[in-house]
Amino acid sequence: MRRISAVMLFVLILCAALPVSAQDNVKVFYFKIDDNISRPSQRKLDKAIEQAAEQKADILFMELNTFGGELDAADKMRMALLECPIPTFVLINKNAASAGALISIACDSIYMAPGSSIGAASVVDQTGQVLPDKYQSYMRSLMRSTAEMNGRDPDMAQAMVDPDVEIPGISEKGKVLTFTTSEAIEHGFCNAEADNMDEVLKLAGYTSYTVENQKETWIDKIISFLINPIVSGILIMFIIGGIYFEMQAPGIGFALLVSVVAALLYFAPHYLEGLAAHWEILLFIIGLGLLMLEIFVVPGFGITGVSGIILMAASFIFTMIFNIGFDFSFSTPNLFIKYMFLVIAASVAGLFLSLWLGKKLIDADTRYGSLALKTRMDADKGYVAQDMHLAQYVGKQGVASTLLRPVGKIRIDSEILDATSEVGFIEKGDIIVVTRFENAQLFVKKLS
Repeated sequence: MRRISAVMLFVLILCAALPVSAQDNVKVFYFKIDDNISRPSQRKLDKAIEQAAEQKADILFMELNTFGGELDAADKMRMALLECPIPTFVLINKNAASAGALISIACDSIYMAPGSSIGAASVVDQTGQVLPDKYQSYMRSLMRSTAEMNGRDPDMAQAMVDPDVEIPGISEKGKVLTFTTSEAIEHGFCNAEADNMDEVLKLAGYTSYTVENQKETWIDKIISFLINPIVSGILIMFIIGGIYFEMQAPGIGFALLVSVVAALLYFAPHYLEGLAAHWEILLFIIGLGLLMLEIFVVPGFGITGVSGIILMAASFIFTMIFNIGFDFSFSTPNLFIKYMFLVIAASVAGLFLSLWLGKKLIDADTRYGSLALKTRMDADKGYVAQDMHLAQYVGKQGVASTLLRPVGKIRIDSEILDATSEVGFIEKGDIIVVTRFENAQLFVKKLS
């Protein structure tokens, strides 16, 4: 009996000592990011974590290939991975540069395909030039803290950002650190080399597993498409162009419809994904109201119109920048400048587009030319302006020269004039008084 108990105890201890990776029937949730890191990438990761939780997956598996992207999106992805309740695996398939390196080291396990690289995480501008040190300090802290949380060397992580960090035998001073697959394995930034997910799971000790691939609904695809910065810029172009076009030809209505639809397509996806706050949308509405007030109510163009334009532009920019309430500390000044130029460029393009369309569709002799009046009423063709001198007779008395029923002629100070009776007929010879002048016509009534 004691012998059996000892054997059972040994078996229990052995089972307890077995790694979790040796479990059978493990459920793996797989998704792929093969593009620049931006809001669509962030949304894809958030959806993957949410769907993996719903399906009770045991592993979140990401295949990554990126040259980097937006720091604010990468930071949110980093936090999502660090807080993910299930083990996170990443297979770097070719590149994990810049923001991609930050996302990779936020995962629990890193595997790299042959010929891949990880590193070069310095913050750069649109031309690829490294920004001053004040822009790098935040990225350095992110890399160090993320590496520490996952048991990786923080100095090596910092060296991927800071060229001043020298690690003997690994990183030279003046160059940012980038690891090849073999170098990353040697220095503890990669678990092993693998060509695909099956190899990764085999190396990790998973012998039996099922894979659930991420499935994006058509709504997910549309939202991811609309929140892309390039698409957002095009929508801004249609918003501004539509408003300007409508002001040039207010009777058409179609331009205003285009502008309204573009505004809905711009703000709605950002709002549904929690990227646009109420106050950011309110800025746009207030700005538009001030602009309309300046155009239709306030004479000239002054502070009301300028304030409206500034508020509308600010709403576009703030909607694209990651913030928590009024806290924009997670976004670099470089990102703000980037989106500011995007909004300015899109607005100018919208104005030029509306001017060009106005010339083509309204002024030109086309099938759409009837949308606006083009006839010139020149004086040499017999057109004359309204004669306003008749207004001087308002309030004066005279005599009906003919029967007014209701139109006829009257005499005032020896002048014979056309007139219209206000009420009923007026007999010839009756005393009249001119009551008003309207639409080039005198109106009279009989004095009792």
